[in-house]
Amino acid sequence: MCGIVGYSGKRSAADFLINGLKKLEYRGYDSAGIAVNCGGKIVTVKAEGRMENLERKLAQAALPEAFCGIGHTRWATHGEPSDINSHPHSAGRVTLVHNGIIENYAKRKQHLEEKGRVFVSQTDTEVIAQLLDYYYADNPVEAIQKTLTKLRGSYALAILFSDRPDTIYAVRKDSPLVIGKGKDEICIASDIPAFLSVTKDYYLLEEGEIAIVRNGDVRFLDEWGNETVKQLNTATWNFEEAEKCGYKHFMLKEMHEEPKSLKNTIYPRIADGIDHILEKELASTESIRRLYIVGCGSAMHAGLLGKSAIESLAHIPCSVEIASEFRYGTPLFADGDAVVLISQSGETADSLAVLKLAREKGVPVIAIVNVVGSSIARGADIVLYTNAGPEIAVATTKAYTAQVAVLYMMALRLGIDRKTVSRERAEQIFEALKQLPEKAEEVLANETEYQRMATTYRNSHDLFFIGRGQDWAICCEGSLKLKEISYMHSEAYAAGELKHGTISLIEEGVPVIAISTTAALREKTISNLKEVLARGAHVIYECPASAVPEQKFYHDIIVLPDIDESVMPILAIIPLQMIAYYTAVDRGSDVDKPRNLAKSVTVE
Repeated sequence: MCGIVGYSGKRSAADFLINGLKKLEYRGYDSAGIAVNCGGKIVTVKAEGRMENLERKLAQAALPEAFCGIGHTRWATHGEPSDINSHPHSAGRVTLVHNGIIENYAKRKQHLEEKGRVFVSQTDTEVIAQLLDYYYADNPVEAIQKTLTKLRGSYALAILFSDRPDTIYAVRKDSPLVIGKGKDEICIASDIPAFLSVTKDYYLLEEGEIAIVRNGDVRFLDEWGNETVKQLNTATWNFEEAEKCGYKHFMLKEMHEEPKSLKNTIYPRIADGIDHILEKELASTESIRRLYIVGCGSAMHAGLLGKSAIESLAHIPCSVEIASEFRYGTPLFADGDAVVLISQSGETADSLAVLKLAREKGVPVIAIVNVVGSSIARGADIVLYTNAGPEIAVATTKAYTAQVAVLYMMALRLGIDRKTVSRERAEQIFEALKQLPEKAEEVLANETEYQRMATTYRNSHDLFFIGRGQDWAICCEGSLKLKEISYMHSEAYAAGELKHGTISLIEEGVPVIAISTTAALREKTISNLKEVLARGAHVIYECPASAVPEQKFYHDIIVLPDIDESVMPILAIIPLQMIAYYTAVDRGSDVDKPRNLAKSVTVE
């Protein structure tokens, strides 16, 4: 989950590397470092902690002018965060940065130590540097190829050789790496936002390919060492979209972008009318008999809502699976099965493993991803892009609601194809999809009220979410948001399960958020809500405007604009995102970079 940058061109390499690393700090922020090649002399500066620590060191180091270099921001896996364990790592003539995990590093390290090699860090990455230097004679490509045959695991590498001035070598397996192409300058990065200030044009580095970057130009070799020509892509994002633009945090900005994100995701798919929704992407759906919806974290929670919608509208059985569990299970695939894989980045390691498993079994994969050209997007049979734009904050907001919107459109498409949804009902849902961006704006207009609620409950030790059906799925995501950025203990429970043990956790003054967007389940939910009230809970009730009860049995209320309840969960989550955000702010948390977390989980 670390972030890699590299630069070769005419501007200051150090300046570009620092700016690029700041754009990638959401991938890891335990430590950071850069190495620049000054005419064959490699100078490395690195520091534990956030980027400002590295910048202070650089201000004191007075680096010589350099136009070629590599950088890294770390999420620690092997070895605690420290200056020594920070990247770049060096051995002899080799200096490199690494994103990924080398699974057999201990065996390789032992072998190299027996050969007299001395290690200074606790990392798996130093093993790669030592191996490269061990195999390096006078051909960098040959040394890289030999080294890769000895490694088992995932990696994206940017490598400097001290006797190859102004040259960077890059290679990847299971970890992302893109090559940005500007005018007489080349950028290497784990993710596109790192170089959007320089260029929107980029190459996708395939597994096993080696990129050779020198003097602002790049060549590509395939896995056999033959030179190859690659397609140049252009990012649809712009530089401003990857900036805070006056907002205090990226998360706040991205929540305010949800109406736009929903519009960009929904409107192109419905522009030609109800009979053509998702027609281009899902041209043929007749063969689908069962769906495995797979994701991690928020993506899995989006899948819970997708399951509810697809089973209701299309009568297709769905099972929602956690990718990290599913990949090691024994899926009983049958004819007519398909996998729906959900990932914001399209690089999630466990989800990628599920993709490979499905392909091996001959099961078609439908990917719902945000990043164009990502590994999952390239490997899937069908790709449904969310068009949410770059999401920088670690805690997802707009990408999540866009994922749910895609799943709802998919459910409608499947239901229409199978004639399991009436024309009248289909048109009601279609109209609701059109209204979502405008209704999301209405929800965001009550931001000060959500901020007040966050301030009210910020000192609570526990907070519980309860709901039934699709409302329980909303609870799961709301609880995750609160936990991951505010560090407040929170749990989500299906309201009907309260009597089966969990009601024992309710004490005087404990806040409980009860969600009720489904009319058929409302009476039952209110009954459960009164049970926690009777035990002293402080209740926040969320419901549509038309369902606000005459009798006040709550302490606070979140009123949602009326819309067809089939799409109501997209609106219902936004206040919970806001409450989580302002709770985190009030508690002094680093909202965009919560402890121990990174945006893109590219390792197990």
